[in-house]
Amino acid sequence: MNIRNHPPTEPDVEALKSRALNLRRKMMHMASGKGEGYIAQGLGIADCLAAIYFHELRHDSTRPDWPDRDRFLLSTGHYSIAMYAVLAEAGYLSDDELPTYGLNGSALPMSTFDETVGVEIVGGSLGHGLGQAVGMALALGLDKSNARIFCEFSDGELDEGSTWEAAMGAATFKCDNLVALIDCNGIQADGPVTVAIEPVADKMTAFGFETYEINGNDMAALVEALGKCREKNGKPKAIVLRTTPGFGVPTIMARDRAHFVRVGNDEWDSLIEELERENG
Repeated sequence: MNIRNHPPTEPDVEALKSRALNLRRKMMHMASGKGEGYIAQGLGIADCLAAIYFHELRHDSTRPDWPDRDRFLLSTGHYSIAMYAVLAEAGYLSDDELPTYGLNGSALPMSTFDETVGVEIVGGSLGHGLGQAVGMALALGLDKSNARIFCEFSDGELDEGSTWEAAMGAATFKCDNLVALIDCNGIQADGPVTVAIEPVADKMTAFGFETYEINGNDMAALVEALGKCREKNGKPKAIVLRTTPGFGVPTIMARDRAHFVRVGNDEWDSLIEELERENG
């Protein structure tokens, strides 16, 4: 069981950085040989997932349906490569399963399904994660549960009216057991985010959230912001994560079109070496 409710210390941050590197290693090996995939977003969100699962989230990999667990919802189902990596690192999945990622008949599809152990919701139909999170937060409140909901969604999902309706609902019903994790990486399927969604942090605040904006690839900033989100003050919380697609692998970071990355089979070994070299 992972239960951490104390302020982060420097050793915690360094250990979490190591966890994030392990997640990136797992993702690179999952994607290797596939020729294509959503690897850039996964590399970008790895720090957040490490901080959530190994510092903040109350969970037990031996009891995935533990009623008092905190829930992590991945609205961006196409980030599944990162979700499977953290679930394997946390003991929900076996590392032996990871190479089947994205293959026909695999239990680890390219968009998440809630049939996979440790996955709370079906992801991939974008714009619905926060609404589901608000519903869960309300239900837990009615049950007098201390469990919390952490919902990751993307800047692209801010194009969806349903996301803003859910945000209004969270504030109206004072869901202070809810933390929204907004991955602002600036990309969508066909290129950069073009809808005028900025300033995201100011808008979330205006919608009634207590909001923090950080570098989503800065582990110390992540644990500090997550600590602030523990306060029960009648307000839902939001952390705007400014992440870099492909973080940790400069060649992928430099790609102009990073949403669905195509990588030749001859490139993977050098990219994995680059990850180790950059983080050695």
